[in-house]
Amino acid sequence: MKVIELINLLIKMDPDAEVHYAYPSRDHWRTVLAPKVRKVEEGVVEHNGYHDMDEVSECGDVAETDEQTEVVILE
Repeated sequence: MKVIELINLLIKMDPDAEVHYAYPSRDHWRTVLAPKVRKVEEGVVEHNGYHDMDEVSECGDVAETDEQTEVVILE
């Protein structure tokens, strides 16, 4: 999803509503957790083969490469 797509979706929402993000806990009961968004920042992600998804890069280098991509991160 691009930032403009997120903006276009959020503009239709109640501006006083809390913002949470959902993710699976991967527990036995298949619980879906939904913590509040605490901050929004730019960062770098790279693919993690073990988890088969992107992870936040530890290197701090913001140069976009085939392996790393600069993104907006909701935490």
